[in-house]
Amino acid sequence: MEYKPRLQEKYNKEILPALMKKFEFKNVMQAPKVVKITINQGVGEGITDKKMVDNAAKELTQITGQHAVITKSKKDISNFKVRKGMPIGVRVTMRREKMYEFLDRLISVAMPRIKDFQGINDKGFDGRGNYTVGIEEQIIFPEISLEAVQKLKGMSITFVTSAQNDEEAYELLKLFGLPFKNMNA
Repeated sequence: MEYKPRLQEKYNKEILPALMKKFEFKNVMQAPKVVKITINQGVGEGITDKKMVDNAAKELTQITGQHAVITKSKKDISNFKVRKGMPIGVRVTMRREKMYEFLDRLISVAMPRIKDFQGINDKGFDGRGNYTVGIEEQIIFPEISLEAVQKLKGMSITFVTSAQNDEEAYELLKLFGLPFKNMNA
């Protein structure tokens, strides 16, 4: 038997029928789904210390289970002492099984570890069905060892969906279990 992530099965068995019913879709292909999850982490200290970018890439690789790519600046910005081609951040794009596994860990393990957590803001939608949430510390992920962390760094996690509008995307992510602050809306 082939392995399928828990949330992928939940999508097929529970979420898809619920979306079909709520939005009255005629075809399953009309129902929104999560296409990919991207994580971006800016490392401003990378200008002076190259090891900071390497450490950020290593940590992001541990968190996602997928190799992190180092992003480089596209142009010179003299106010920030940035030259074209300098490493300034890291990013990862996850699809299919890795995406569902990460989403599961984010919802069930990492978010409950956030101090004084009240839920995530529902204002991060972009108007085209994509949602971005900011995480302030990488230490909420259990893969990160507290002793190995040199500096606390935040990251932005973007959920790219096939939804046509924010309402469909909100309902999709809510059914997956993302803890929005205004769940009754």
